[in-house]
Amino acid sequence: MADPRISHIELDEATILWRNADIEQERRIAIFDLIEDNVFRPVRAFEAGHEGPYRLRLSVRDGRLSLDIGSEGGDPIETMVLGLARFRRPVREYFAICESYYQAIRKASAQEIETIDMARRAIHNNAAELLLERLDGKVETDFPTARRLFTLICVLHIRG
Repeated sequence: MADPRISHIELDEATILWRNADIEQERRIAIFDLIEDNVFRPVRAFEAGHEGPYRLRLSVRDGRLSLDIGSEGGDPIETMVLGLARFRRPVREYFAICESYYQAIRKASAQEIETIDMARRAIHNNAAELLLERLDGKVETDFPTARRLFTLICVLHIRG
């Protein structure tokens, strides 16, 4: 029976060069939420009879996002590679607004925090839409899954 979802996700630890408590919390939440509720159907793999659930490993190699997709048992199914050039600006903007948000939480008024959070969500949503465009024809997924995947892509871009 078809079960097109991610059952396990892993980030390439060698890609993550630096992290702090805020980023670690974002990563944990994104992974937890992603595993709890996601839609992930790699088109070629699904059509070849691999109907899920899937294990997914994300890494950045040579400026490209690598999505290593495996069966639930861990057997490799396929690797997709996406260019990250179009994500550079959204990642940079997301880091900047997150830094403002984390600082605001510590010392700003509730209204200032809400304003920054609205901007943060807008940047995150726009980046999720971009990811959906880049996955079009390769992976069928939904907006919440794309949002969580973008968070994890950002974690892979932290350079300290």
